[in-house]
Amino acid sequence: MWHDLFGMGVPVADKVIRSAAVFLVVVVLLRVAGKRELAQLNGFDFVVMLLLSNVVQNAVIGPDDSLTGGVLGAVVLLALNAALVRAALFLPWLSGLVHGRASVLAEDGTYRRRTLLRLGLRPGDVDEAIQEQGGDDVADTRLVTLEPGGAVVVRLRDAEQSASAGDVADLRARLERIERHLERLAGQH
Repeated sequence: MWHDLFGMGVPVADKVIRSAAVFLVVVVLLRVAGKRELAQLNGFDFVVMLLLSNVVQNAVIGPDDSLTGGVLGAVVLLALNAALVRAALFLPWLSGLVHGRASVLAEDGTYRRRTLLRLGLRPGDVDEAIQEQGGDDVADTRLVTLEPGGAVVVRLRDAEQSASAGDVADLRARLERIERHLERLAGQH
């Protein structure tokens, strides 16, 4: 029983190479598939992600289904991910390769239809993100981007932005200065 639990059916190097190869292939596939896969997963995207994990499972574990082999595969995947993330911090070219660049979805209140089509997004998907971030629709925006991590960032036109507490405090201070100035002027007459 103990041998079945802890005895690996394949050499350690085989497990490490399998895990590393599958990790790199999946990273490349997700990069090619695009940021949309990382953004809001719809039902189909969710099913694809679940099936993808099941499909690559056998490639990672090979003929070994021991506890030790599973733990080793998990350690290799986590270590590779940590190494890649840290390397991307210091190597701009690697960061660009791994993460990619932001995609402009809308600019100056107008959708970029070709970009939406390329990313498989509907204007309604973007409208929802605009509404979540304080706008009503695309006409309220200056710039809408899909960031490499999958987040939709909306920059509203100045006229559409809400005032912050700091903005209100600044206006209040200015009004008080104007009132004091008007009172001084009224007192001079």
